[in-house]
Amino acid sequence: MGLGEGERLVGGVSPCVIVLDDDQRRTLQALVRRPTAQVRQVLRAKIVLAAAEGQANAAIARDLGTGVDTVRKWRTRFRAEGCAGLADRPRSGRPPVFAPVVVAEVKALACQLPAATGVPISRWSSAELAAEARGLGQTVSAATVRRWLDADALRPWHHRSWIFPRDPAFAQRAAPVLDLYAGFWQGEPLAEDDFVLCADEKTSIQARRRTHPATPSGPGRILRVEHEYERGGALAYLAAWDVGRGQVLGRCEPTCGIVPFARLVKQVMTAEPYASARRVFWIVDNGSSHRGQASIDRIAAAWPQVHLLHLPVHACWLNQIEIYFSIVQRKVLKPNDFTDLAEVEARLLSFQDRYNATAKPFGWKFTHADLDALLDRLAAHQTRLLPAAA
Repeated sequence: MGLGEGERLVGGVSPCVIVLDDDQRRTLQALVRRPTAQVRQVLRAKIVLAAAEGQANAAIARDLGTGVDTVRKWRTRFRAEGCAGLADRPRSGRPPVFAPVVVAEVKALACQLPAATGVPISRWSSAELAAEARGLGQTVSAATVRRWLDADALRPWHHRSWIFPRDPAFAQRAAPVLDLYAGFWQGEPLAEDDFVLCADEKTSIQARRRTHPATPSGPGRILRVEHEYERGGALAYLAAWDVGRGQVLGRCEPTCGIVPFARLVKQVMTAEPYASARRVFWIVDNGSSHRGQASIDRIAAAWPQVHLLHLPVHACWLNQIEIYFSIVQRKVLKPNDFTDLAEVEARLLSFQDRYNATAKPFGWKFTHADLDALLDRLAAHQTRLLPAAA
């Protein structure tokens, strides 16, 4: 066991005798037969198996097409460490070309807005960061910069839009809506004859008549849509989504406004189960068709069982009808290729019926507690920014 890797044959017989137990033999044989094993690992296993049969190093080297020193090395390594000794030793790798401070400077630059450094661009790319590093006296490639940024998951060429809540009563107005989504109103569970609807308008849906007909998909060919088109007018799609039942009711109008929205409310409230409901909660944004206390009074006068709730400003992401509108955008309106507005309306209403046939409620997960946590986090973030802004 104490023999070194520099041992030589004595009288034609290696003093490094290999004796395998059953487990070691099975492990080495399985390694030799494994089709995905690395070539160097298979060679090492074959060396040990041959040595265990009593073959001399020179004979093993000749049979396996390798050097005697290689055979001696792995024979001795296995004698000392067993199967674990056939693995590669840890290597230090190539020494770094760039000092850690250079990497840190490039990462710090990537975390700054380009305008703050006097560069007239909106977002950094790897190539631009590499060029900026050359201005600091460092010759570095864009690929190297990207590799450095990957280590910290930095993507300065990406951006995401966001809106800071500016409604002072954001929590007070949003919380009741989230409670309704959870099946509660003012702390009490909703009854079976209570319904929650989310409503809004999808405006300016155009009929774009393409100059040439679209070409359908085929073998090795995607759908092709002509770029040029003639405008055939626009309409508005007004819809209400039943949160609990997972159904949508909608209509098309030449434009949106107080009167078209009132027609949507009438369409819904004269249909069952809403016509005989005890309460119907309508959740809307602050669009001009249903804004302010005047809209609450106007709808309550016509439909006493309706409770109209307004979301906070810039909180359309809390309105579930927007989820349905996003589905309509993807599956009905894009790409836009309609002969006229009549075709647009027919497609929208037909899709509405098709969707209702298999629809189910959205899996809404954002709760009242999540809202409180979000607002607390935003408040803490704003507090951290105040000293810097001052």
